[in-house]
Amino acid sequence: MKDFLTAEEVRHLKEGHHSPWYRKNADRIKAILLLNKGFTYAQVAEMLLLDETTIRRYFKMFQKQGIDGLLEDHYHGSAGFLSLDEEARLTIHLRKHTYQTVKEVVAYVAEEYKKYYSIEGMTHLLHRLNFVYRKTKVIPGKVNREKQEVFKQTYYELKHNKRPEDKIYFVDATHPQHSNMPFYGWIYKGETKAIKTNSGRTRLNLNGALNLEDMAITILSEKTINRHAMMRLILTLEEKQPTGEIFLVVDNASYNHSYELQLFLADYPRVHLKYLPAYSPNLNIIERLWKFFHTRHHDKYFEKFKEFETEVLSFFQNIHHYDQELKTLLTDSFQTLPA
Repeated sequence: MKDFLTAEEVRHLKEGHHSPWYRKNADRIKAILLLNKGFTYAQVAEMLLLDETTIRRYFKMFQKQGIDGLLEDHYHGSAGFLSLDEEARLTIHLRKHTYQTVKEVVAYVAEEYKKYYSIEGMTHLLHRLNFVYRKTKVIPGKVNREKQEVFKQTYYELKHNKRPEDKIYFVDATHPQHSNMPFYGWIYKGETKAIKTNSGRTRLNLNGALNLEDMAITILSEKTINRHAMMRLILTLEEKQPTGEIFLVVDNASYNHSYELQLFLADYPRVHLKYLPAYSPNLNIIERLWKFFHTRHHDKYFEKFKEFETEVLSFFQNIHHYDQELKTLLTDSFQTLPA
């Protein structure tokens, strides 16, 4: 007596064994699974510290009533579960339609497939189908996928054809606040985690440029981000890079298109602005650096704004401490947002 269970029945029994709802029936499940592996009644009885008569009774129960009868409390057996084809169709459906609760998925499966799951059973199924419960991501409604693809192609051509002394920089600004904000984290049950914060919303205005080739990061703290801030950043990059062309990937902020900035650039022929498509922050690699910074700088308290500014600038001055993490994060493998 061996291999009498189908692969689907083995899977359902294992799911039942891991469920706290059916813990009292764990011995029955293990008995059937062990018999399926070819162990004798006597061997299974010895392993489970039960008598041989009980093991035989479990097997007869399974033969007559299937998994439902074995578990008594109507754990859905093979006839009550989705087939592999139905699971595949459900996966396709759930990747196109997002449900906010497991209860809604249970209702959909009941209506569409006439299969009835408990909330817990459906939760197990969703995890097994590689679904996780997480917050949706907001993307711009006016994104143009075709323009994003054109930008990517143009960028890769520029990267391939430029000379070794030429540099490409991804440019953008970020505005960390002096006051700490509440955030999600793992906190011991029953306890409250408090963080200090400041009154007001004073913030830093950081203008930055990131070169992926050598992971060089240039950060300037400004009173405000405008055309003059861009001019100062360009002058800083010009000084740091005395030879070669300077290509700046920038967004469509009005100051990047301003007449004054274009007039200024006429005196710096080595500098070229490459504009991102509208609503495409996903194509600006420095955005990943800003996100990395914010996730590691959300719970420190600084009484004075100057202390806060010094700490933030020190983070970027010593960014090499995070080289291992940034190595895989800061790459030009762009994500294209759906249209």
